[in-house]
Amino acid sequence: MSTPDGLFDTIVNRADGFLRISRPTNRLEALHIWHARTRFARRVPLEVLVRILDARPAGEVHWSGGLQGSWQPGTARFP
Repeated sequence: MSTPDGLFDTIVNRADGFLRISRPTNRLEALHIWHARTRFARRVPLEVLVRILDARPAGEVHWSGGLQGSWQPGTARFP
């Protein structure tokens, strides 16, 4: 079952926000726990989420476009 683009984008952006706010010492472990506890996040495999977040450029950006999307300048329309 594929994840709709809007939900995919929300999951990536919320995971990114979680990591930016919490500033964990072990980023992968914190993301793993967040992914396991956040019910809707399981719609995106953890490995895919890690790959996308590892490619995040510096600055004010958000993910848009679903699985085939990319990091875009500015903030997301929906947090």
